[in-house]
Amino acid sequence: MNRIALIIVLFLALPCCLMAQRRDDDPDEDTVPRKDVIDLFKGVIHYKPKPPKKISRRRIYYSLLPIPSSMPGGGVAVITSTNAAFYMGPRRTTNLSNVSFTPSFTFKGRFSFALRSNIWLEGNMHNMVGDMRFIINPQYTWGMGNGVPDEQKQLLGNNYFRFYETFYRKLRPRSKWLAGLGYHMDWHSNIGIRANDSLPLSKFVSYKYGTDVAQTVSSGISFNLLKESRQNSINPQAGHYFNAVFRINPTFLGSNDTWESLYVDYRRYLHFGDERQQNVLAFWGFYWTTLSGKAPYLDLPSIGWDPNTRSGRGIDQNRFRGKGLIDFEVEYRRDITKNGLLGFVVFANANTVTQPNNYKFTGLHPAVGTGLRMKFNKKSGTNIAFDYGISKYGSTFNINLGEAF
Repeated sequence: MNRIALIIVLFLALPCCLMAQRRDDDPDEDTVPRKDVIDLFKGVIHYKPKPPKKISRRRIYYSLLPIPSSMPGGGVAVITSTNAAFYMGPRRTTNLSNVSFTPSFTFKGRFSFALRSNIWLEGNMHNMVGDMRFIINPQYTWGMGNGVPDEQKQLLGNNYFRFYETFYRKLRPRSKWLAGLGYHMDWHSNIGIRANDSLPLSKFVSYKYGTDVAQTVSSGISFNLLKESRQNSINPQAGHYFNAVFRINPTFLGSNDTWESLYVDYRRYLHFGDERQQNVLAFWGFYWTTLSGKAPYLDLPSIGWDPNTRSGRGIDQNRFRGKGLIDFEVEYRRDITKNGLLGFVVFANANTVTQPNNYKFTGLHPAVGTGLRMKFNKKSGTNIAFDYGISKYGSTFNINLGEAF
């Protein structure tokens, strides 16, 4: 707890920047003035920034967060997370768009660069989702299924490049359903166990695809179906989300082998009481599976490697891996202060993966936890999320901009 308190104090002492202002079509302000970290910072230094320039009547809400945090593979990382949120049309008919840029590094050799975007055009007629990452990624692996005991885990190194881009279009003007076509590439290079060069990865995991070569490429197209009724994906207050992604990775697009996968994601948000206060019960579940047996080991479904890399808090990323994965999560979110500056969450999750040699699922792997929320940007609803999770497999402490789901 002392480490958590120290990190919070260090964060509050760091300078941050924000450009935010009401659009002409914003709703009236709350009767209880809303507060965020930027308000506190401006109050301390008595700084009144000039209003940002208008660009086609749109405002961009920036958030900048330099923080230390724990990282997969061990060690403390220095992370700079920047988020820009904006509306591409009237707020009443257009979802909030956002672009995030997150470089990080640890003193144990892990480097990560991530640029992610979720752009909604006016009237939600089109949606563009992008995800580009480069990671120098020494990370522990436990094998498949329930995995080996903790003392037998191995440090697996690889350099990872990801490029995903998906374009969605509404099926009908008044429908909330969108269909999409995407391109996805996962390229892993310099693959190998680092702690013991004499132990081949293929022997450790007893899986032959992508384990006896130095690099793997999965390059393919996807067919997507999306239904989105959350206006703000950074901090949803109500509504639901459904996304299904069928991906084909043929050799003629550069893949090592031809294989397919399916990812189905559903989320539901129930809001109680005063709509100006955070009082939300949120549910999340996803099913992720390969549909053929030739997927490279590092591209198999794994906890913590969902599209937003937020699943399984309380369990190490990569701890459970298999040909199929099911994950369920529930979280209760509540304001502590009436001005929305502080809040808390409690959460629980459980996952199950397929056994190493078949598609039969293991038992559940549960985790529970709690977290503190600080309103970073009241205009975009962005929270600083401090989460501590614990399970029989260990514990995790994470700091992020935005909610886990």
